[in-house]
Amino acid sequence: MQIRKLVGLATAVGAGALLLAGQAAAHAKLLTSNPAANAVVAAPKVIILRFKEKVTPAFSGFDLLMVEHNNMKVPVTTVVSKNGTTITGTPQGAFMAGSYKIKWHAASSDGHRMTGDVDFKVK
Repeated sequence: MQIRKLVGLATAVGAGALLLAGQAAAHAKLLTSNPAANAVVAAPKVIILRFKEKVTPAFSGFDLLMVEHNNMKVPVTTVVSKNGTTITGTPQGAFMAGSYKIKWHAASSDGHRMTGDVDFKVK
């Protein structure tokens, strides 16, 4: 009888650990971006970030910075897609040639907040 209790307890602990590991992996990890990291592109009309998990619109978006101008912010309007896995940004105004940085922030449905950068250049 004691062995059954120990096996049952070990099974419950193992299942709980797997459940927590699955939840910990549910972060809003960036999968792809357009422009891609370190790309040299013509002035983009839109910027697209795709995430592994759904993001919470109220806590997700990005800033666009002109690196060569002391990280001056470029006005951009961002929208999270209906399925919640993509943030699309439309820059407001013309791009100048040079280096840019996308500083993104995204909160997944489990409340974890992630941040990151994507650098690219406009020719």
